[in-house]
Amino acid sequence: MPVTDVAIDKIKDMIISGELAPGDRLPKEAELAQRLGLSRSSLREAVKALCLIRVLDVRQGDGTYVTSLEPNLLLDAMTFVVDFHRDDTVLDFLAVRRILEPAATAMAALHMSDADVAELAELLGELADAPTVEALVANDLEFHRKIADGSGNPVLCSLLDSLSGPTARARIWRGLTQEGAVARTREQHAAIHEAIANREPELARSWATVHIAGVEQWLRSTLAPATAEP
Repeated sequence: MPVTDVAIDKIKDMIISGELAPGDRLPKEAELAQRLGLSRSSLREAVKALCLIRVLDVRQGDGTYVTSLEPNLLLDAMTFVVDFHRDDTVLDFLAVRRILEPAATAMAALHMSDADVAELAELLGELADAPTVEALVANDLEFHRKIADGSGNPVLCSLLDSLSGPTARARIWRGLTQEGAVARTREQHAAIHEAIANREPELARSWATVHIAGVEQWLRSTLAPATAEP
C-alpha cells in the first residue's frame, strides 16, 4: 500500500475510534508523524487528500482540524465526481434518482411542515406562463430540493443534491426538444405537491416516480438513435 494511503488510514482510524472528534484540532505535524510512525511528507500528503474530501480543514496559522463531518459536507465530494460523468452515463444517474427521489417524496408527505408545504405551493406559482428553459430548470431544481430537505433525512437530501448536475442537463435537453414538456412538468409538480399537502405518501411516491421516469424514458429514446449500430 502506498505510504500516503497508510497515512490516510491511520488518521481515519483516529477519527473512527473517537480519538479525534468533529471539530478537534490535530496534534502538530511533527508530533503526529512521530506518533503514527510516518514521515512528515507522507503525513502532509494525507492531510491534503483528506482536506479535498472535507474530512480535514487546514486553517492558515491556526492548525488542522477535523471538520463537522456532516453528511452534506462529506457528500459534497461526490458532486465533484458526478460532474465528470459522460453523456452516455446520465441514464445511470437518472435510474439512481428514480430509486431515491420517490422515497424522499413519500417521506416528505409524512414529515414536511405545513409552512414548508405552503412554500412549495408558492414556488409553483412563481413560474411564468411561458418560462424560459433556464427558469423552468431552476424552478424544478428548487422544487425537488425542498422536497428532499422535507424528507427529514440529511444523507438522502445530500445524495439527491449531488445527482442534480447530470439530471439537470437532461431536463434542459428535454425542455429544448420535447413538445409539451413545460405543461407536463407543471401538472406533475402540482400533483406531487397535492399528494404531499394531503399527507398521502404512497400517492406522492407514485407521482414522483412518474415524473422522473418521464425524463428517463424520453432521454433513453433520444439517445437510442445515436448509439444504434449502423
